[in-house]
Amino acid sequence: MIQFQCDYNEGAHPAIMKRLMETNMEQTVGYGMDPYCEQAREAIKKACEAPNANVHFLVGGTQTNTTVIQAALKAYQGVICAHTGHINVHETGAIENTGHKVLALPGKDGKITAEQVEKAIKDHFEDGDAEHIVQPGMVYISFPTEIGTIYTKQELTDLSSVCHKYEMPLFVDGARLGYGLTSPSCDITLPELCKLADVFYIGGTKVGAMFGEAVVINCPKLNKDFRYHIKQRGGMLAKGRLLGVQFLTLFTDNLYMQISEHANKMAMKIREAFSAKGCEFLVDSPTNQQFPILSNEMMQKLSKKYLYSPWQKVDENYTAVRFCTSWATKEENVDALIEDIKAL
Repeated sequence: MIQFQCDYNEGAHPAIMKRLMETNMEQTVGYGMDPYCEQAREAIKKACEAPNANVHFLVGGTQTNTTVIQAALKAYQGVICAHTGHINVHETGAIENTGHKVLALPGKDGKITAEQVEKAIKDHFEDGDAEHIVQPGMVYISFPTEIGTIYTKQELTDLSSVCHKYEMPLFVDGARLGYGLTSPSCDITLPELCKLADVFYIGGTKVGAMFGEAVVINCPKLNKDFRYHIKQRGGMLAKGRLLGVQFLTLFTDNLYMQISEHANKMAMKIREAFSAKGCEFLVDSPTNQQFPILSNEMMQKLSKKYLYSPWQKVDENYTAVRFCTSWATKEENVDALIEDIKAL
């Protein structure tokens, strides 16, 4: 079977495996205080053009979301996000388990607007019973979104402005950040995103690393004691240099962006093939996740050779599915899929 169901099927980029083997028997201090983590922090800050930012390494996405949100919120606060947001639909109540409510707003194409956020905040504080209701304390978005769409620079600027107006942090989940930034439809750079977000993370697990996420914090208040939160949430890896080596490799010679761009190119080839076949799409995604709407017959035929994810039932005869490419997707597998799509 050829797998297109997610973007973390493979292990790690060969350059990372090579560096891990080359450094395997070196002795270093633990918990992310080693020279490789420090070099990786500097490389990331340079790429972000943010010399005063703070960079922390964690192991996985859900752990990172939970740690950042729990660290940012007071006990009576919740986090605003789109109803399709990862923390609302795919993290098994991890945020709620910390005692914080996810305040979901109806999203359009996976996104929420600055106007929606401001209305939600105003509605709360203008309510006569405000102190009886969970207070909005943070805004969470993902880039790309859960369904592959991306925010424009103007949309991010507007969200950032509202957050700063009400003195609450804007948190950008970047589990697939590379795929968003290298999309042909993206009009924002990594340094620009860094300036607009109070905290965001650079996903490694889904973009070339064996595991790991790099949290970039621009808010000194949030950074204070952040390592205590990492430790308490089980995210402080004893052999922290394994994260440092991986991110240092990814941010050497622009490797992170190069491999992200490959995934998008493969996804666009798949998109064009389904489009040429007359398929409609659940959403117009310009990144590595594509959501064609297939008939039951088409699904049955493709399922004999390919793994993909059923996403949303459209009616009795049609279902939106997800085909997901990655940094490691082989072009020959994409070409095989395209030929089979043509034959449907």
